[in-house]
Amino acid sequence: MPSTFSGDETAPFFGFLGAAAALVFSCMGAAYGTAKSGVGVASMGVMRPELVMKSIVPVVMAGVLGIYGLIIAVIISTGINPKAKSYYLFDGYAHLSSGLACGLAGLSAGMAIGIVGDAGVRHHSFVFKIGMLGITSMETDLIALISCTQT
Repeated sequence: MPSTFSGDETAPFFGFLGAAAALVFSCMGAAYGTAKSGVGVASMGVMRPELVMKSIVPVVMAGVLGIYGLIIAVIISTGINPKAKSYYLFDGYAHLSSGLACGLAGLSAGMAIGIVGDAGVRHHSFVFKIGMLGITSMETDLIALISCTQT
């Protein structure tokens, strides 16, 4: 049976691999950051219960990293439709690199937020240290979004 697909048949594999990488690595970073900074929140609840609500900021910031990965994964997966338009290896590699950029940035930012969040919450100076980590992850996700939509 002849196929009407006009592109490379292995290209969607790399595109979906990029979507999976964005989602998996970002969620791993979010989980690690939430768990590690959650330990700091728990210790803050024992030492100074009146500051518990202020110390939840690193937990929320770590959780947002998973949402960044989900957004990029949805954008990548909706861009893969070989029946609507040709999907070549260039497109697959572009989506793979976008997913890896987003996912690995989310993983590293989650690890940094977890470590700095735990130490920062314990020492009451977490606002300035963690703010830059979230901005850096957001900039990397914007770069992944731009390279994803260029195909």
